Amino acid sequence: MKKIEAIIRPEKVEDIKEELNKLNVNGLTLSQVMGCGQQKGWKEYFRGTEVILSVLPKVKAEIIVTDAQLEAVIEVICKAAHTGELGDGKIFVYDVVDAIRIRTGERGIGAV
Repeated sequence: MKKIEAIIRPEKVEDIKEELNKLNVNGLTLSQVMGCGQQKGWKEYFRGTEVILSVLPKVKAEIIVTDAQLEAVIEVICKAAHTGELGDGKIFVYDVVDAIRIRTGERGIGAV
């Protein structure tokens, strides 16, 4: 099993959810996060003073998939999240040793 962690633009969440649904991938966890990368934030003015805000709102999507699903899920996330501009996001992939469904005690991919 693999854990895919994608940091994406908030406006791309629905597009990604639709594409994952087409692949019959369920078990998506979403978190609102703040961060910065090459985008470097933006400038605003507060009471006439320039303020540089160095973090931007993003969404972190976490998905557990089988090894066989991994490349297809990465591909649809990349395609759905792509704008071609700085700040499109990043994807990280981790090995998952085990998963346990608390209600039933089921383990492994069946628990996902």
